[in-house]
Amino acid sequence: MSTSTSTGTAVRDEVSELPPRTYLVRTLGCQMNVHDSEHMAGMLEQAGYTRASSQDEAASSADVVVINTCAVRENAANKLYGNLGQLASIKAARPGMQIAVGGCLAQKDRGDIVSKAPWVDVVFGTHNLDALPVLLERARHNEAAQVEIAESLQVFPSTLPTRRESVYAGWVSISVGCNNTCTFCIVPHLRGKERDRRPGEVLAEVEALVAAGAIEVTLLGQNVNSYGVEFGDRGAFAKLLRACGRIEGLERVRFTSPHPAAFTDDVIAAMAETENVMPQLHMPLQSGSDRILRAMRRSYRSEKFLGILDRVRAVIPDASITTDIIVGFPGETEEDFAETLRVVEASRFSSAFSFQYSPRPGTPAATMADQLPKEVVQERFERLLALQERVGAEEAQRQVGRTLEVLVAEGSGRKDGARHRLSGRAADNRLVHFGLPPLPDDASAGSGTHLADTDLTQAPVSLSDPRLADVVPDGLTRPGDMVTVTVTKAAPHHLIADPVAAGPLRVRRTRSGDAWAAREKARLGGGEDQHSHGTPAPSGPVSLGLPTLRAR
Repeated sequence: MSTSTSTGTAVRDEVSELPPRTYLVRTLGCQMNVHDSEHMAGMLEQAGYTRASSQDEAASSADVVVINTCAVRENAANKLYGNLGQLASIKAARPGMQIAVGGCLAQKDRGDIVSKAPWVDVVFGTHNLDALPVLLERARHNEAAQVEIAESLQVFPSTLPTRRESVYAGWVSISVGCNNTCTFCIVPHLRGKERDRRPGEVLAEVEALVAAGAIEVTLLGQNVNSYGVEFGDRGAFAKLLRACGRIEGLERVRFTSPHPAAFTDDVIAAMAETENVMPQLHMPLQSGSDRILRAMRRSYRSEKFLGILDRVRAVIPDASITTDIIVGFPGETEEDFAETLRVVEASRFSSAFSFQYSPRPGTPAATMADQLPKEVVQERFERLLALQERVGAEEAQRQVGRTLEVLVAEGSGRKDGARHRLSGRAADNRLVHFGLPPLPDDASAGSGTHLADTDLTQAPVSLSDPRLADVVPDGLTRPGDMVTVTVTKAAPHHLIADPVAAGPLRVRRTRSGDAWAAREKARLGGGEDQHSHGTPAPSGPVSLGLPTLRAR
């Protein structure tokens, strides 16, 4: 008996000394998928996995690789199987590696994924994210692929552990699923009917994010402005926006995506009257043709859509408005497409996400007559892109000379390093690349590190990086800090703000910048990382209160 106990202890000690298994999560698709991926990462870390290094992530080299899929566009499957094809050889050379596939395409294709890619170990759906760690262990134990697809939501995703990608900004789901029946969309079939979180749970999660250092929050929902339908309060979304305005320390509130049919004047008023709700709106148009909108089962018409934009701009004149557009829906005529061009010209979108229609099996539109030839759709798509490029450039040009406060992003644009710039987002969510004045060559804070040698476009490589100092030198900015810049140039998809005067960059230090520095110190071995948010948001009633008038 004693020998058995001793042996068992030795085995446990040997197991405990093994390095933790590493993971990476690769996300394909929308913001909802990005947030779901944060939950997947949180669950894996709670189960004892550690995130792969940036070098291993770039090489797709980890003990567990999770692909979170999208099924909205036709090329979604091509992206998935392209990724899986690349991973097959990596897995063959790495004993014990596991591959998991989740998300909308997994919900849709189920066992077909394993039959087409037999090296996949786990397939799970949108309704059972919480099953991922268990399915991985089961696949290892059974040495066989595990496919588990739930038909309805098992656990509300926001109650799951979360490993957030950003310290300064976070996603908060207020609902999942969709009650609409758009003929081109497969989302209701894959995500289910709309399920709303209670206001108290949403606000508690927002407050927890802010307490951890975030200053920006984006409220997520498939149709975010229909929030409240499940618990019978059609004014709940406007109340929620106003309630976010009373959270101390929360500087920026965004939301995506609303539906024009449910976009009411009380939401417009809440946007205008709540100081921290940003002057930005993503409003999916899909088509400018009323005939096509009816065929799509989009319960609004082009004049209603334009009327919403007019009312938004009447109270928020500098609002940046973006959209989604589908080109080549079945039966679309040249006259229908001309209506889309008319509405795009009138809407003055700062940018548009335009897509060529692709039939999704299981949707009514997939079997409609008059599917358009590829070459017709392509030609119209190119005309739409050219129009929006012109409109976007004209709208961006109006920003030249404006002074903007920019939230500094982590990471940089492709050319930022060569051009000595950093990137961030203005209040209206426009991408801004801002130039960095020359830094003095004096050693900072006695650390021996010279400011002029600090590459602000890269993550710190040592604890002596002056951005991690207790007192950050003037002119240095950290992700999460705010900078005030003047726009000097404009392009259709971004703004440039090069230095217009001598002197250091005008930086406002923030709690988010402090949180970024704390996370980087922990990464480099100099402190504890508080960046995971594994505690579910508490439930219970929280009053959204009465509206408070606040001038923009």
